[in-house]
Amino acid sequence: MSTSRYTLDSLAANPLDRTVTRLLYVSAAHYSAEWHSTLHTHPCAELFFVTGGNGYLRLKDKTVPIAIDDLIIVNSNVEHTEVSSDDLSLEYIVMGIDGLEALAGDKGDDGYSIVHFQSDREPILFYLQNLLKELETKLPGYNTVCQDLLEVVLLQLMRRSEFTVTFVPTSRKSTRETAIVRRYIENHFKEDLTLDTLAEVAHVSKYYLAHNFTRECGTSPINYLLSCRIRESLYLLEETSMSLSDIAGTLGFSSPSYFSQSFRRIQGISPMQYRMQKRQTGKADVST
Repeated sequence: MSTSRYTLDSLAANPLDRTVTRLLYVSAAHYSAEWHSTLHTHPCAELFFVTGGNGYLRLKDKTVPIAIDDLIIVNSNVEHTEVSSDDLSLEYIVMGIDGLEALAGDKGDDGYSIVHFQSDREPILFYLQNLLKELETKLPGYNTVCQDLLEVVLLQLMRRSEFTVTFVPTSRKSTRETAIVRRYIENHFKEDLTLDTLAEVAHVSKYYLAHNFTRECGTSPINYLLSCRIRESLYLLEETSMSLSDIAGTLGFSSPSYFSQSFRRIQGISPMQYRMQKRQTGKADVST
């Protein structure tokens, strides 16, 4: 009989500070090529692991291709969106993480980082799939298990040399409920959403949600929903010939007049004035 015995070094430093990083949410997403997402930010970092398809990560000043088995970290308050390719729709698992920052690029200020896991994807995928399972079943102690699995994923990342992960305590942390609702709005803003619906998603009362969301985001959940719809309408007004009635219906407005009223209140001009300005600007650019 032969035995291999290993002991833990009780003095070994733990590179993770679990009082700083905190898992806010986990979700699985599958986007079709028809889905259009505009640039947006989150008060927390987001970690994506692409499980299928390909597309690109669009940032304010650049576009980066992403594909299956890529892991992407986008730091908090960095404008970004994910776009699917025409042939293979993106599928990914995403985590919202408070207190995390990835440093990449020559100056460490790119705001995002990408790691290619083609050769050793199984461990990362295993941990992420178990995170989803824990959140689906919510057995006793699932919060602790999820936080522990997050730390295993982060440690796996820190062992790679492509980038540096740092942990940044924030003076105003986002609550899990606010983070969940904010992302839900960004993914479902075309649907008929009410405060009751959003409170049910976060499993809190609508009064608690309205108070906390407003305190942390500076606007109410319904006003944030409205801003997402107006942001999408800018794209539709610029890039399509859809009528105002069709745009209003597509984005979940109760009527074209309410859409126009909301647009003018936020943008300062009517939707048709905005469309005419953009088209005149486009013609001027072509003529020059």
